[in-house]
Amino acid sequence: MITLDINGKPQQTDADPSTPLLWALRDDLHMTGTKYGCGVAACGACTVHVNGQPVRACVTPISALQGARVVTIEAMPDDRVGRAVLEAWIRHDVAQCGYCQNGQVMSAVGLLRGKRRPTDADIDRAMAGNLCRCGAYQRIRAAIKDAARRLA
Repeated sequence: MITLDINGKPQQTDADPSTPLLWALRDDLHMTGTKYGCGVAACGACTVHVNGQPVRACVTPISALQGARVVTIEAMPDDRVGRAVLEAWIRHDVAQCGYCQNGQVMSAVGLLRGKRRPTDADIDRAMAGNLCRCGAYQRIRAAIKDAARRLA
């Protein structure tokens, strides 16, 4: 058994240590907010936070997470920055199909934790690698700026 700290609670899995975190979350722990998109860390749909940093869960083996703190989209409504981002997402009607939104939100939260007044260049850097098939990039940018203003 491997014990992981997920959203502040110990969670156990008997998955093989080489199992990507994405599959431990979805299949073993039934936390389905983290999405599978590409499996090679190129689309961002599987983004979670590990020790406060956005990480792609599809390529992160659970064996690398002993002692690490993992936070998923499921914890965002209970987090001040996460809640501000989620509320801005709603105000700006960001989500269309919604599939990429987990990764978009988690990357935006990671950005706003480090920079409360991000520039367009900061947003571009933080959100690079998060693909949106629906093309909601302008609404995503507007929502990030809105959340930043409300957090200031």
